[in-house]
Amino acid sequence: MMENVFGVDVAKNWIDIVGPDGHERVGNEDLKAFAQRVGKRGSRVAFEASGGYETPLRAALAKAGVPAIRINPRRARAFANSLGRLAKTDRADAGMIREMAMRLDLPECPPEPKEVSQLKALQLRRRQLVEDAKREKIRLSQTSDKAMRASLGRVLRLLRREIKGIETAIAKCIAASKELRNRAALLRTAPGVGPVSATALMAEMPELGTLAPRQVAALAGLAPMARDSGLRTAQTSDRRRPQEPSGRALYGGSECRAKRPIPARFLGQTQSKRQSPKASHHRCHTKTPHHPQRHDPGKQAICSNLNNTLARGYGGWPPISPAFGG
Repeated sequence: MMENVFGVDVAKNWIDIVGPDGHERVGNEDLKAFAQRVGKRGSRVAFEASGGYETPLRAALAKAGVPAIRINPRRARAFANSLGRLAKTDRADAGMIREMAMRLDLPECPPEPKEVSQLKALQLRRRQLVEDAKREKIRLSQTSDKAMRASLGRVLRLLRREIKGIETAIAKCIAASKELRNRAALLRTAPGVGPVSATALMAEMPELGTLAPRQVAALAGLAPMARDSGLRTAQTSDRRRPQEPSGRALYGGSECRAKRPIPARFLGQTQSKRQSPKASHHRCHTKTPHHPQRHDPGKQAICSNLNNTLARGYGGWPPISPAFGG
């Protein structure tokens, strides 16, 4: 049964497959036939996340009811290095992915509901436009040439119109889905979490409600990591800010959490049993070790508070319905 796995290396216009019968290359136009063939054999398909190029394969597998395993490329490369395999070709990568899926107990990725896929696409586009607008603002502040400033102003106005249109589309997407409306309402019960942060969490972390509290914090890039070696001892990692988009979205509203208490209904605790977030922020700030070559302890304290918000609040969600995300 373990041998009945197909490893796939995804390219832009085709996929390389290594399975029980050897290697083959399949074009994107034949993905549906490939998925049906694998489904008849009762096999699984493992592939790397490839920046969106894997989406047609994932959709074909979902339609055929084939279990799909999506692997982090960094983990796949680390697995290959651990075996001493330095060669990197499409065929070699597909074989390595297959071997990794056979040796390790990798979780399957359930198919995404249509509304979640649409929300992800809209959120990604909004993030791209915001980053473009940020770069244009920097260029505008660095020049005094009238023609260049006029050009930058036109581009900025265009980007702002596009961002506004995307935000309108996001609001309609959430309003059209009962599940998304309920999740957005729950997310926004926390101070500092507005429409932008709630949308980012729903799009970037659809696993909310299915993971343990510490797993939720780790997924957002907020979990502290020990870095001890020999005589060197560090209490936490040297992260200054969250590394994942969902964590970065929460970081902007973190000052609000330091000033206002989280409602008791959100944490499931009584007011008398909770320490105020402002006092918690001060406690984290004073306990964070300071080093002149390290990051700002205040920012580490903010990350600690965000970690508590995710782990204690969103980590305790009831499981989402099977029709909405597995």
